Amino acid sequence: MYLIEIYKSIQGESSFAGRPCIFVRLAGCNLRCSWCDSEYTFTGGYKLSEDEVVAEIAKLAPVKLVEFTGGEPLLQEREVIPLMQRLLGSGYELMIETSGERPVEKVPKAVHKILDVKCPGSGEAGRFRMTNLASLTERDEMKFVITNRDDYEFARTFIRDNALEGRVGGILLSPAFSKTPTPERTTENCLLDPRELVEWMLADGLNARLSLQIHKYIWEPMKKGV
Repeated sequence: MYLIEIYKSIQGESSFAGRPCIFVRLAGCNLRCSWCDSEYTFTGGYKLSEDEVVAEIAKLAPVKLVEFTGGEPLLQEREVIPLMQRLLGSGYELMIETSGERPVEKVPKAVHKILDVKCPGSGEAGRFRMTNLASLTERDEMKFVITNRDDYEFARTFIRDNALEGRVGGILLSPAFSKTPTPERTTENCLLDPRELVEWMLADGLNARLSLQIHKYIWEPMKKGV
């Protein structure tokens, strides 16, 4: 499989935020979101066998939480699914973050899936594969990156029309982050003020979680491998 990097840090998003985590970042993506902060994954990468990936993960012990991300990790489904099954058998706790544009039914049920539904501000709205909803369980989460009020209303409608509250383990609303942030570790780098997003959530009684990318407040926002 083709990878960009494997590293150890803390989980910066989702209900796992703050936990030590090993990130396996795969190369390649078939979407081009306007706010993407990982465009360096679109091309290139280096090739590793399954055994080599497992060995690299083992070097980062004793952390046992592993996230597969990208890019779009399910573009390499043929290699990733057997690797996940092997790691689960070795006692690892697994996550995968995916756009939901690729089918997820073959992802082992024990893997925590985070599906990133693209809002209009991304330029990729409408790419979510609606049949993926049938594969979700209470261990999974749905994420919406929000740039403005239109994105928020899109997310609110999607959440309610598909009865996501109570259907999945978590609903995440994340203010989009600038692609050219200042070095300052501040919410001024968000394209949407988190306080404004919270006010909308409270006004609507939306049962969702504000998700800030906390690694961008611990380290300088443009720092990679953290």
